[in-house]
Amino acid sequence: MFSFFIARRYFFSRKRHLTTGIISVISVCGVALATAALVVTLSVFNGFRDMVASFFTAFDPELKVTLAEGKTIVSDDPALKKLKTSDFIEVYTEVLEDQALIVGNERQWVVTIKGVSDNFAEQADLSTILYPADGDFVLHADVLQYGVMGIRLAATLGLGTSYEGGLPIYAPRRGERVNLGNPMQSFTSDELYSPGVVFATNQNPYDSEYILTSLEFARKLFDQQNRVSAIELKLKPGTDLRRAQTDIRQMLGERFRVQDRYEQQEDTFRIMQVEKLIAYLFLTFILLVASFNIISSLSMLMIEKRENVATLRSLGANDSQIRRIFLFEGWLISGIGAAVGILGGLVLCWVQIRFGLIKLGHSEGAFIVDAYPVSVETTDILLTFVTVLLVGFVAVWLPVRRLTKNLLA
Repeated sequence: MFSFFIARRYFFSRKRHLTTGIISVISVCGVALATAALVVTLSVFNGFRDMVASFFTAFDPELKVTLAEGKTIVSDDPALKKLKTSDFIEVYTEVLEDQALIVGNERQWVVTIKGVSDNFAEQADLSTILYPADGDFVLHADVLQYGVMGIRLAATLGLGTSYEGGLPIYAPRRGERVNLGNPMQSFTSDELYSPGVVFATNQNPYDSEYILTSLEFARKLFDQQNRVSAIELKLKPGTDLRRAQTDIRQMLGERFRVQDRYEQQEDTFRIMQVEKLIAYLFLTFILLVASFNIISSLSMLMIEKRENVATLRSLGANDSQIRRIFLFEGWLISGIGAAVGILGGLVLCWVQIRFGLIKLGHSEGAFIVDAYPVSVETTDILLTFVTVLLVGFVAVWLPVRRLTKNLLA
């Protein structure tokens, strides 16, 4: 406590030389700016992550069950039968998904056919993705099979929201080699009709590649009778998602993967986490460079307080106590800089959230959001504070030991 008391007095007292005070202020400002940059940058990455999460659509069920190894499984598998009767599941949707070739308007395109059972409309909030919004989502009627395609796919094929006649769909026959003499014999073909609507999720992989159709059509096209590639689940209101996910994993065993919405978009969120980590490391390095200003401040302070040190030694202070005075002085600069920087960073985040001053582009509406999204998390604030203190400790420890050794000599 003695060393800390003296260090605090040195920090807040008027400096004999103006230069010493100026360097101390510069040191605090350098640490504060680097700290504020950490807070703001990490919060912006959180904002982008939350923005992507807000785009979860009808294609991202609450929980999705797939095989850990393999592509399809029989729909009446005992494990799936047990899952279907679980008390916490409100909607159980069977899905068969695979790639096919579509031919329309003299154009060809490889698409993903997603066949779903008739209760898919209960699984997903289709009213948010259908265009036009007053259209009807229909998978089949009598002998006709309908296909609801993504809006970008429809634009690529030049079809619009509705097309006349059947749309030819081709899929490779299972277990057959391509007949080079007549390649079309190696494909199963069928036709889909337009229900007069398309879907728009604002996610390019879905809007430009997917066609929603009936499970019956997909099974016939891909020759996968009584098989599914995934099970999509909607939980009953009030069900704890994490607990339900854990229970289903225990119920199904290691044969299956049970993914929530974040895990279904795992690649996207992993890339964002890596980018956030790289930004954190770069800013920590900048913080370390800024902390070196503290050494200059302490050097000037030691020169100014040389007589005080001699007085303290005469009063009985030992070398260890005197060394700790200047260590605490350096840590005070880091701590105050961290506090000021965090407060300043939070203010900047609030201003961006409230007013959206920093725009993504000059043209309004050119992006999904006009201003940089920001989301402040307590864990990031704590991480930033701890990082600043550790960097300050490392930046001060060795230099102070060497400087005080010369001073005490």
